[in-house]
Amino acid sequence: MDGTVDGFRYGAVTPVAAYLMACLGGALGLRCIVRSLLDARSFRAGWLALGAASIGCGIWTMHFIAMIGFHVEETRVRYDAATTVLSLVVAVAVVGVGVFIVGFRGTGGGTLAVAGALTGLGVAGMHYLGMAAMRLNGEVGYDPAGVALSVLIAIGAATAALWAAVTVRGFLTSLGASLVMGVAVSGMHYTGMAAVSVHVHDMTGGTWEGDSPTSLLLPMLLGPVVFLLLAGVVVMFDPLLVLGERSSAPRPDSAARPDSAPRPDSAARNSPAGRRPSWRAAASSARDR
Repeated sequence: MDGTVDGFRYGAVTPVAAYLMACLGGALGLRCIVRSLLDARSFRAGWLALGAASIGCGIWTMHFIAMIGFHVEETRVRYDAATTVLSLVVAVAVVGVGVFIVGFRGTGGGTLAVAGALTGLGVAGMHYLGMAAMRLNGEVGYDPAGVALSVLIAIGAATAALWAAVTVRGFLTSLGASLVMGVAVSGMHYTGMAAVSVHVHDMTGGTWEGDSPTSLLLPMLLGPVVFLLLAGVVVMFDPLLVLGERSSAPRPDSAARPDSAPRPDSAARNSPAGRRPSWRAAASSARDR
């Protein structure tokens, strides 16, 4: 029989928390990528890796926080630990491919399209791999149209995020881009979840027991959340990221400082018209007459 699926068991708590984690990962990732571009002498690969890990952890954390609110009335849902960890590895690795492509090759049309497609497919793969980690007394089915739409949203979100990562420099602009990125990632997730249907197996043989989702997901979520907090500390205490491009630009008031401008009387004395003739110049002029 068809199961009764509820993706919002705890109301707005899980969607809002999931959205905030997606925004946090996106914001940290964007700032790390900007940091790699501000100073050519910096360890670019390290900053790009940190940015990719932040975005990947943010997307993965968003997915499984949202999945805490997923509930099937007729059967208990639990998760396979190995597949869940594999989905995190896929998220970080594939996002890293896209980030490194644009970080070293720029945002040309072809480069951005390839990087965005690869990253979007990786994000979608992480989502459906995470769904494959579910264990329940039934079979999970998907509507093909909903799956295709979720993949297209993932590719569009990834392409926009990679473009913003190497184009947007200001802090407030990066913050706005991360908020939009959070909307896109959350939209991709819930579009994919709207395509889910569950066919529950016959329950005549007894109830199908299993651990609650939170017994596995909450401990596993702790690691990526701590990583994002540590990445936030690195970003907050990096001088170049705090000051941005203003640290390398000349101060606008330096040209207007009184001590840097030449004094009018000194300029007049040094000009040919302002020099007073000495007695030797006067004598020389008299001999010439």
